[in-house]
Amino acid sequence: MSAEHRLSPVALCRSPYRQKFAIPRQPNLVPAAIGRLDLQGECNRGEILRGLEQFSHLWLIFSFHQNLEQGWKPTVRPPRLGGNARLGVFASRATFRPNGLGLSVVRLHRIGQQGKQHFVEVSGIDLLDGTPIYDIKPYIPYSDAHPDAEGGYAQAAPTAMALVIAPEAEAQLAEAERHQPGFTELARQVLAQDPRPAYQDAEPGRVYGVQLYDWDLRWQVRDGVNHLCAVVPV
Repeated sequence: MSAEHRLSPVALCRSPYRQKFAIPRQPNLVPAAIGRLDLQGECNRGEILRGLEQFSHLWLIFSFHQNLEQGWKPTVRPPRLGGNARLGVFASRATFRPNGLGLSVVRLHRIGQQGKQHFVEVSGIDLLDGTPIYDIKPYIPYSDAHPDAEGGYAQAAPTAMALVIAPEAEAQLAEAERHQPGFTELARQVLAQDPRPAYQDAEPGRVYGVQLYDWDLRWQVRDGVNHLCAVVPV
């Protein structure tokens, strides 16, 4: 019997993250990140979601679809270890994996329908816009939550970075908020995670940029503090 198993997406994720850079390294670190799972093909039907509203959280099995062509390696450099020490890929949440699959737990907000499109709205996502979702499962607290679990080198949540917003960026944030409600809090939470690559040496004065929805955040890090310089429409 063949060991191969072909997978087809049950949904596509619509996300504020338009680039891999600055996506949080774990789900729920940015609760303000709202995503929509648009059901696909024969799964785009209301009855497939019947009863899902009983659960507060969901497991998503997805593909790191933009990494597949680059392949994978048996060891990786986890950001939590400064991007220098190497560990086996199975001892990490690295995005370059043998089968390119990821697993996230997200909060369920609502189930809806827009025209013929059935969807599930969730928050706390760490997924790129357009990510294929291969399965959706309810999170079961009594079996899935283990308060006594050991987290190895990632036992504690990362420390949030402070943020200073330049006056001109404040006005630009307000404009972005007018077009995209919740954008200000999303931007704050994303930058609090220090999205800079851990394996790169810090460059004094460097301006970083990342796209959220249709806006580009531009910031610098000075003395361990994020300084938001501009919020520019793309």
